[in-house]
Amino acid sequence: MDFNFTEEQDMVRDSLTRLVRENYGWETRMAAINSENGLNPGTWAQLAELGLFGMPFAEEDGGFGGGAVDAMIVMEEFGKGLVVEPFVPTVVCAGGFLKHAGTAAQKEEHIGGIVDGSQIFAFAYAEPRGRYDYADLETTAKKDGSGYILNGHKAVVIGAPWATHLIVTARTSGERRDKQGVSVFVIDKSADGVVTRDYATVDGRRASEVFFENASIPAEALIGEEGGGLPLIERVTDEAIAAQCAEACGAMKVAHTMTVDYSRERKQFGVPIGSFQVLQHRMVDMYTEYEQSVSMTYLATLKLDAPEAERKLAVSAAKVRIGQAAHHIGQEAIQIHGGNGMTDEYAIGHYFKRLTIFDSEFGNVDHHMKRHMTLANA
Repeated sequence: MDFNFTEEQDMVRDSLTRLVRENYGWETRMAAINSENGLNPGTWAQLAELGLFGMPFAEEDGGFGGGAVDAMIVMEEFGKGLVVEPFVPTVVCAGGFLKHAGTAAQKEEHIGGIVDGSQIFAFAYAEPRGRYDYADLETTAKKDGSGYILNGHKAVVIGAPWATHLIVTARTSGERRDKQGVSVFVIDKSADGVVTRDYATVDGRRASEVFFENASIPAEALIGEEGGGLPLIERVTDEAIAAQCAEACGAMKVAHTMTVDYSRERKQFGVPIGSFQVLQHRMVDMYTEYEQSVSMTYLATLKLDAPEAERKLAVSAAKVRIGQAAHHIGQEAIQIHGGNGMTDEYAIGHYFKRLTIFDSEFGNVDHHMKRHMTLANA
């Protein structure tokens, strides 16, 4: 199998490498995430100018006809710089829902805005008691004339403070945890009845608790089939997992490189600590974990268009392997850096935080181990 990237993909990677280096130097990044907005608005505009937001969409919808491999390339570079811009919620998640199930009117209304950067989305799916079950919903959308009345609470909605629109999952029929009766809606965040409480996350991003209080939404807000949205949600979240696996690989690569460089500079007993064989073995183990993660990310990305069971097996396997690797590399990096690794002034601690939070998004290691075993034994 040919794992070489196309010339265009290499050009995108090179452009992103330069952009991340220029906009995500350590001091620049810290100034941005500690600002009132939590990011530099100019960076989002630069990403739009590069054409990154149009890659997943078909040319007839105003995109550039790319796919999951292109998103993987973008997210790996983002991981290297700990980029906080909401590419996954906007392009991968919202873009995925529109691409797979959006009506012609929905595509016309939103895809152009995603491509030019004027529309930013957040994916409101998680609930305080839902764990990782996308069907475990207390948020309801009840019929009201031709539209719906939305009530509920969504937790830790990444990117919501910056969003202009929300993709929301809600129950339109059935009982809590029923596989049927789950629907997906696209709504304007400024709509009446939508209340947000914004906060910074431990890994430098921004999130919101989103409350829907008798929010009235039109019938055309429904994406896909009413009550049959669960398979669509699972498909889009699998695409998001693959993208975030690539991001984790980028972060792991930098964490390993920083650790090796530090071990060459830090001296103990008059010699660099990198000369100690036990630390050399540990850093080789870190590199092995990283290389295995890259391979699993490639596999998951290439399987996104496979039949459902095959796709889920590959994505869950990747999430388990990379979740374990992220945990291992993050902790080893902190330990080899010693006390310095625990301070906010050193970048390695921020890579550790991002790699730690990665495990909790869209299902942790235990959840995906169970999903993989269930599918493998079916």
